[in-house]
Amino acid sequence: MAAVRGRPSAHRFRRAQRRVFAMGSRAFLLAVLLFALWSAACGSAADPSQTTAGDASAGSPATSAAGEEADEEPWPDGFVPGVSTAGWRTDFTKRIVSLGEIESGGPGKDGIPAIDEPVFTSTGEADRFLAPDEPVMVVRRGTDARAYPIQILIWHEIVNDVVGGDAIAVTFCPLCNTALAFERTVGGRVLDFGTTGNLRHSDLVMYDRQTETWWQQASGEAIIGEFVGTTLEPVAASIFSYADFRAAYPTGQVLSRETGHDRPYGQNPYEGYDTGDPFFFRGDVDARLRPTERVVAVVVGDEAVAYPFSRLESVRTVNDAVGGRAIAVFFKPGARSALDAEAIRNARLVGAGVVFDRSFGGRDLTFRADGDLFRDDETGTRWDIAGRAVSGPLAGSQLESVAHGNHFWFAWAVFRPETRVYG
Repeated sequence: MAAVRGRPSAHRFRRAQRRVFAMGSRAFLLAVLLFALWSAACGSAADPSQTTAGDASAGSPATSAAGEEADEEPWPDGFVPGVSTAGWRTDFTKRIVSLGEIESGGPGKDGIPAIDEPVFTSTGEADRFLAPDEPVMVVRRGTDARAYPIQILIWHEIVNDVVGGDAIAVTFCPLCNTALAFERTVGGRVLDFGTTGNLRHSDLVMYDRQTETWWQQASGEAIIGEFVGTTLEPVAASIFSYADFRAAYPTGQVLSRETGHDRPYGQNPYEGYDTGDPFFFRGDVDARLRPTERVVAVVVGDEAVAYPFSRLESVRTVNDAVGGRAIAVFFKPGARSALDAEAIRNARLVGAGVVFDRSFGGRDLTFRADGDLFRDDETGTRWDIAGRAVSGPLAGSQLESVAHGNHFWFAWAVFRPETRVYG
């Protein structure tokens, strides 16, 4: 069968399997790679009329586009290429997407376990397991600042937490590099989120345990079930280096490795992923950028804008307006990729992009890079990557964070094809 654009070769997945075995990863990750291998060889369309949604034909794998003969090994017991609706309390009569758009990522419901009772530690203790330039997801509510190391999120994908008194879900989809946080209170009801084990456009499909509605992580939108038509309220969150978090919030809290689960934290099971082709992505990639180009993505009102890392590296700051809101994008080199080398602390440096509201004190500030910091032209105040004024007339002030993400381009563009690309 002809290969679908955007899929990696079967050969690449065989190599990935060997890496997984060598590092002693868990069975659920093996299932992910096995399914991806099957997808690379067989591209038939899904049949949403069946109880199992996914590819209609599940015959023997064919030869790949590169001429490689796919594996003939039987599938593991209980592994079904496709999405089963059996065993769910979800109301599948309510949906805004076809079941045929959804496919199994390998593990089943909660096969990738969310962290429901997160344990936090001090920066002093976190120094023992986090390298200074490792990426962390940062959420701040008032004086409560927390760092969620990507080396932990990559194995769990969801943390149900309470920050600054607010119930939030901290989420990360490794296949899309989407690190997003959401309010967990919907209609006065606090929801708890888990992983369905399914993907849509390669992105994590979450579910809430109260109604078993399925939610799209990249957009926060309920796509199947009781809450269809509802979108989770985004919470401003950023990814930057652990060293920058520690400098900005020395008394901040860091998610501990004491998760109640045995995982090889610090290791990346998707070695080389961010320089290759995206797993599980069946569609055409918007040709304006490379599929796994990182972008700082912002939506305000009806306008969406993507700021490519490759362009931010040279300009370091962007003063813009999105949806009528004056924003500033800061870019700082130094943070490592979580999806490059097997050991995250050895991965290549990709930098970090964050977004703030640049309206401050009744006027719009104009920023430019100033060494590792950022200076506004109006007051000469210097600001750090966390949006704190560290010197100058406004020292001690804090810029308001704007909800954004550091997505892979293919994963952002498929949900927001109308996006304006900066530069």
